[in-house]
Amino acid sequence: MKPPSIHARALITWLAIFPLVSIGFYTVIPLMAGAHPLLKVFVLTLLVVPAAVYIVVPNLMKVYAKVAARKSAGA
Repeated sequence: MKPPSIHARALITWLAIFPLVSIGFYTVIPLMAGAHPLLKVFVLTLLVVPAAVYIVVPNLMKVYAKVAARKSAGA
């Protein structure tokens, strides 16, 4: 099976990053109220990037592969 297009990968990446950043924004950032903004961004990315790369994106890619396989089998 061929890899997803650049557009599909961009969408998958966005689908992973947006919820993780949103959750971090409402949970982690308030805990760091007095911290420098760059420290807040550092901590947020320290949590979001590994979660996206090792957990969320691979699972979304599996879902994409199943949908693409089902779509090609039905065509």
